[in-house]
Amino acid sequence: MVPTVSRPNPAADARLLDELTAVAVRAAAAVTALAPHELAVRTKSDHSPVTAADEAAEALILESLARLLPGVPVVSEEAAAGARPAALPSLFVLVDPLDGTREFIAGRPEFTVNIALVADASPVMGVVAAPGLRRLWRGLVGHGAERIALAAEAPAPGAPTGIRTRSAPPAGLVAAISRSHPDAATLSFLDRLPVAERTVLGSSAKFCRVAEGAADVYPRLSPISEWDIAAGHAVLAAAGGTVVGADGGPLAYGRVQQEFRVPAFVAWGDAEAARRYRV
Repeated sequence: MVPTVSRPNPAADARLLDELTAVAVRAAAAVTALAPHELAVRTKSDHSPVTAADEAAEALILESLARLLPGVPVVSEEAAAGARPAALPSLFVLVDPLDGTREFIAGRPEFTVNIALVADASPVMGVVAAPGLRRLWRGLVGHGAERIALAAEAPAPGAPTGIRTRSAPPAGLVAAISRSHPDAATLSFLDRLPVAERTVLGSSAKFCRVAEGAADVYPRLSPISEWDIAAGHAVLAAAGGTVVGADGGPLAYGRVQQEFRVPAFVAWGDAEAARRYRV
């Protein structure tokens, strides 16, 4: 199937989103088929952990994308650790086969499988599957976002429900914050906001909580990789939210020379709040 996001064709784009959803569901099943306590944990050069579950999900996703999107480059976390492309075209895919590996190893349910299609440096289509939470979120920018329930035994998708961000509540914001990667700059920024509640989560599920109106802001003012955030960014943007860099401008993806590192970002459900509360 040839992607059409750069030349709008809603029917074809919806079919592609369905296909990517199916890939994410199969990858999630490959992860949950493995018991975390039985897996050997290795440490990569960036000091992050990796297991056979990461590799099984990545192999399934890469093989599936080669059939679905022939000729479209894929940048995936584990493969990128070995060899990075010299350059990328305007259309490519970003994949994190197991986002929140630390949560997975610890037996917490917050890990996700992330697949994002990027066009002209912006995520335009994203799928975030969280089998431990029995949820999948997906979005097509300009056409909306959805939440889908996943069954407990085998993560087969249910019927989709549309989701939208909410306006910043006058009683105070709900902030989604990282469980495994807190940093002083982020905590200082949160202290300057009218935050009424802080929700601690791992993985890109934080974007999705903002996208469905259960949280209002997700800041990360320390470096992170593009594959960690692209799918969640697409879901949030499709739901009506926005993601900005520390300078208040949009994020650009495909930063090969920067090794796909994003220095900082803030994800907002309410675009007006994003303008009001600058980093």
